[in-house]
Amino acid sequence: MRPEADRLPFFVYGTLRPGEPNHDVYLRGRVAAEVPARLAGAVLYEGPGYPYLVEEPEGVPVCGDLIDALPSVYERLLADLDVLEECAPGDPRSLYERVVREVTLLDGTTARAWVYVAAPRVAARLRASGAVIAGGDWASFRTRR
Repeated sequence: MRPEADRLPFFVYGTLRPGEPNHDVYLRGRVAAEVPARLAGAVLYEGPGYPYLVEEPEGVPVCGDLIDALPSVYERLLADLDVLEECAPGDPRSLYERVVREVTLLDGTTARAWVYVAAPRVAARLRASGAVIAGGDWASFRTRR
């Protein structure tokens, strides 16, 4: 079991955000708090029904939410999200990597959080031929479509 100090919140920016389809499936009843946040230095790309986040120093802030899991379900949620995001450390077939990044809340405070970013081979493909989601906000992009 992970020490409580290592139980970072999750920064979600796509289908896990409140109101999106995977929020209820994965997060309902497992969350202690959800607050709007932004991640600087990244770009969102269109995926097949979900976005990919690619780290880019010149990117616009990506809109999302900081999710604090209930301590009693943290380990199970972490494992479930790794499966959802097809994140398997060391596996070159992974779609995403889970990394620690600093996010900014709307009040200007910052927090360290787990973020799922596009794995290197996926990020390279997206940089070469992907469609950027202007403004870095998946929810706004989906409502405009």
